Order: sequence, then C-alpha cells, then structure tokens
Amino acid sequence: MQATRLAIPEVVLIQPKVFGDARGFFFESFNQRAFNEATGTDHQFVQDNHSRSSRGVLRGLHYQLHQPQGKLVRVARGRVWDVAVDIRRGSSTFGQWVGAELSEDNQHQLWVPPGFAHGFVVLSDSADFLYKTTDYYAPEHERCIAWNDPQLAIAWPDAGVPVQLSAKDQAGRSLAEADL
Repeated sequence: MQATRLAIPEVVLIQPKVFGDARGFFFESFNQRAFNEATGTDHQFVQDNHSRSSRGVLRGLHYQLHQPQGKLVRVARGRVWDVAVDIRRGSSTFGQWVGAELSEDNQHQLWVPPGFAHGFVVLSDSADFLYKTTDYYAPEHERCIAWNDPQLAIAWPDAGVPVQLSAKDQAGRSLAEADL
C-alpha cells in the first residue's frame, strides 16, 4: 500500500495495491501490520460499520466526547467527499480540516484518528460506505459539529445545501459552541 500524510499529518490517505484483469480485481482492504506501519500507530479495531446513502446525503461532522473513535473509512460502491476536522484542543491544527474523494474506482481509504470529527457527502447516485472503528459506538457520547460552520469553511463539493440531513446533523453546533 501507499500511504500519504495529508495537510494534517495524523490523517493518512491509504492507497492499497490493486490487482486487476479482465475478471475483475483483488486487493487487501486491511492488514494490521501494514496499517500500523503506514500510520505509525498501534490501534486495534473493534467494530466494522456499513452505511448506504443516496446522492446529496451528508453525514457528519460526528465525534464522540468520550470513547473517541479512530476510523479507517472507504467506499465499496459509489463516490463520496470525505472530511476530517481536528478538534483536539491544543493541537497546532485545531479547527483545520482535510478532505479526500473516496470511491469504488480509486479504492482509497482514509485514516481518521481519534480526536477528529468526521463526515462525508455522497457524490454518486448512491454510495456504500464502510469503516472500521477503534472504539465502540456510544450514543450517549456522540456529538455533532455543523457541517456548514463558517469558522471551518469546509469546501464541500457542489457548494449547495445537501439534499438530506438527519435531524441530528441539522442540529449540529458550531465548533466554537461544541462540547470538546
């Protein structure tokens, strides 16, 4: 795999080696040893999640106040714009974001470490989004930062209002008001 540290160096874009021919393709979507070497971490994953969303659905920016989750995210079908926001108070990149397109065609993955808010918007007709987490989902600790917080100024593709937001995402708070 090829690993590229983004503008926030703890966030890593991972490009697995894909073997393809007329029959289709094969790639190793996860290998603990290779992941540890690529990210310089020793996180263990405890949960796998799969969501399906339609075009224009925006999910995020989610994080857990306690039991923060690191996430290794990818798209098995479709295409999304994926975003990680540094919400670690005291970090030199606090309040900054990075984004990457993840798709079934590029087969890229993004490592979003604990201490980051995470979200994505679907760019294709639909998308199957898969992710591994380093801690268990704890709804009592889940929080949401507004996807359109002007302080963050995230450059979401198509610059329009998402077609669909959950009630939780509609109620997202600004970074300045967020529980961190």
